[in-house]
Amino acid sequence: MVALVVALALAGVSAVLNAGEPAVDDFYTAPADLPDEPGVLLRAEPFTRTIPDGATAWRILYTTTRDEGVPAVASAIVVTPTSTDGQATPVIAWAHGTTGVARGCAPSVLDDPFGAGAFFSLDRVLEEGWTLVATDYVGLGTEGPHPYLIGQGEARSVLDSVRAARQLDELDLTDDTVVWGHSQGGGAALWTGIVAPDYAPDIPLAGVAALAPASDLVGLVGNLGNVPVGSIFATYVVSAYAEVYPDVSLDDYVAPAGRSTFDATAQRCLAEPAALVSVVESLGTNMSVFSTDLASGSLLERFEENVPDGPIEAPLLLGQGEADQLVLPAVQDAYVAARCADGHDVDYRTYEGRDHVPLVEPDSPAIAELLDWTRDRFAGLPASSTCDGS
Repeated sequence: MVALVVALALAGVSAVLNAGEPAVDDFYTAPADLPDEPGVLLRAEPFTRTIPDGATAWRILYTTTRDEGVPAVASAIVVTPTSTDGQATPVIAWAHGTTGVARGCAPSVLDDPFGAGAFFSLDRVLEEGWTLVATDYVGLGTEGPHPYLIGQGEARSVLDSVRAARQLDELDLTDDTVVWGHSQGGGAALWTGIVAPDYAPDIPLAGVAALAPASDLVGLVGNLGNVPVGSIFATYVVSAYAEVYPDVSLDDYVAPAGRSTFDATAQRCLAEPAALVSVVESLGTNMSVFSTDLASGSLLERFEENVPDGPIEAPLLLGQGEADQLVLPAVQDAYVAARCADGHDVDYRTYEGRDHVPLVEPDSPAIAELLDWTRDRFAGLPASSTCDGS
């Protein structure tokens, strides 16, 4: 009876909240004649929502590539200091954290395009005289599916956003690019470092910084049952993997009785009020929508192949909060240890008392260190690695 009452109450609340869902406009529709070449700027227009004084911004539409080599389009926000004294600016390519997997969950569509993806340092980037290029990723804003926690598809969106930003007539960008990412975007940043030399040799990366990255997907998914909003993240990842990979079937993982809840959750954006409905549903009904362990079968195989364990030629900074309840420090420690054992270099830094999002909030010591580290990369200074104690 309690479950029934909760369900009826949620139905009313959901109807009200869903009435305010973010809407995707015609800007994100791909043109009929789509170029085969990735990184082509298709469309650009001024963007003013939450852009600070002293900055100029655009939202852009550009070509990119899905994992299977199929051409696609993605969108991004580009923000640059209004006054650059005639100097070309280096680029911060930002890979955002989880916002959802539905088209309306693109940061450039949402009311708070930067806060939604846990980017709270726009002012600091602009003060440094850097230009921010923040991809939405393919499938957010543009036609799906969105490759949520599917590394190569996310990485290509990051790299092609930089290529497209270079084609804005109003911008003058240097070749210097440092990739930043947090959570989902941290994993995307790692994959960007892996695929860049072959996929985008025209974008030589000066550095890759991954904060609380979704690195070990098996470890991440295995912990979601211990996180209050874990069911939302689990729904996002299963939904995305089932759309992208033909060998992953929802019927193998989603309980028939939970299918309607699963489908509704997959259409909700994490930053929107309607996401609260999904949380209450999972807590109030005390029923999982999943019928089996997600780290099994075809999903397990696909999780393992999306672990970013390849070589990264650019200097790599990896930051982790020691109080992180979503991406567990022990899981991240093991990932870094494996990279070091394989002969890769990483500057691994941990931050006492910092949970997942607080790690990237303005008062976090990780942000001050990230800015210092990035200045050194743009200056061409040698990078250190904690793998060898330097």
